[in-house]
Amino acid sequence: MKSVQQEVDERSNLTGTNKFELLLFRLGGDASGEHSELFGINVFKIREIVAMPTITKVAGAPDHVLGVVNLRGQIIQVLDLPGIAGVTPKTGLNIMLVTEFARTTQAFAVESVEEIVRLDWTQVMSAEKSAGSGMVTSIARLEPVDGQPARLAQVLDVETILRNLNPEAQTENIEQAVGAKMKLKPGAVILAADDSVVARALIEQGLDAMGLPFVMTKSGKECWEQLNHIAAAAEAEGKTVHDKVALVLTDLEMPEMDGFTLTRNIKSNARFGNMPVVIHSSLSGTTNEEHVKNVRADAYVAKFSAEDLSRTLRTLLRQ
Repeated sequence: MKSVQQEVDERSNLTGTNKFELLLFRLGGDASGEHSELFGINVFKIREIVAMPTITKVAGAPDHVLGVVNLRGQIIQVLDLPGIAGVTPKTGLNIMLVTEFARTTQAFAVESVEEIVRLDWTQVMSAEKSAGSGMVTSIARLEPVDGQPARLAQVLDVETILRNLNPEAQTENIEQAVGAKMKLKPGAVILAADDSVVARALIEQGLDAMGLPFVMTKSGKECWEQLNHIAAAAEAEGKTVHDKVALVLTDLEMPEMDGFTLTRNIKSNARFGNMPVVIHSSLSGTTNEEHVKNVRADAYVAKFSAEDLSRTLRTLLRQ
């Protein structure tokens, strides 16, 4: 039987193999609670899973904010995830998922938790072209196991959910936060990758405010292909990729290829070896920051602070 430390080490080491673990849960179904779909969230975002405690309602709270709980001395906001998704729990809101990412701690009420599955990012497809509100960032394909048929799980875009629930978080004056405009070598761009619609919009606003031209991609795989395409075009002109791309800015959680794998590909390829790479992610904590060092990324910036991003890019671009 594996020790707790072995489980932690094994889970942490997944980041070096383009794999991750997904916590599967259910929110409910139609008005009668039927047709309950499967949802998922990256285990690295989960701080703990607890039975639903007593919730204190807060006067004037926005829609879908159930209230707050006191969890070992910390006051945490609890969000009604079935309500946000527009479904009805058949047995009630029984479980609370406490999440910690993007500099915040919050809890999501769900109907039930199923299991944790280990997946390769190649099993995850972008859901951006699918019908929906934008709260699902990708679809995970679960292989048949133990007599269960193949299944699909919707991976939630928690950044979009929180941003929609807390519009006041969008009031940051980006122009003021980023300071003076920056300049790149003529013809060069920032190559960025993020699978979240909201995150891409914020990154684009930030880079525009910094005066930095950019090319935006939606996954690590797309970014890697774009980088190779740009390198080939540069070589055809008698130039190098560094004349065309000043820096790569990448998220960690992305379908098909994650940011760790993208960074490792860049740093291990002689063509790109000294290309600056900044990891920009909502996944925080010392474990993830250690992995950032292991793949030789040049910097890590937690989402989303235009001031922190500007400061990091300014430092690397000067170098």
